[in-house]
Amino acid sequence: MLKGFRDFILRGNVVDLAVAVIIGAAFNAIVTAFANDVLMQFVAATIGKPDFKNVVWTLHNTPIRVGVLLNAIIGFLIAATVIYFGVVMPMQWLMARAKKGEVPPPPNTKKCPECLSEIPLEARRCAHCTQPVPVA
Repeated sequence: MLKGFRDFILRGNVVDLAVAVIIGAAFNAIVTAFANDVLMQFVAATIGKPDFKNVVWTLHNTPIRVGVLLNAIIGFLIAATVIYFGVVMPMQWLMARAKKGEVPPPPNTKKCPECLSEIPLEARRCAHCTQPVPVA
């Protein structure tokens, strides 16, 4: 019973997931601080208020509090922008740069001249249409 639990905990994807959650929580703190202390201050400088929680619409004497929703939407957009430009774009750039030097592997299949299906390079007859095929 304990051996199965140990194998489960030491499996690579469980450890990777735990690390991702911890890093995500730490990164969330950075993004939240950036959004609240930097970007929302620009919003406050232009609009006058850094927080929209007091924005309320009234419909038939019923308050509809849209300010909290506006705060959540703005926070989400800021977080998504920071993650895209701070993580996704640099990773795409690094991956593209790493792939520049790679040489693609040679093909191991060819097309049958009769039925155009993919067959192994060493095949002398197509497995789909049984036509003889010259060896490459």
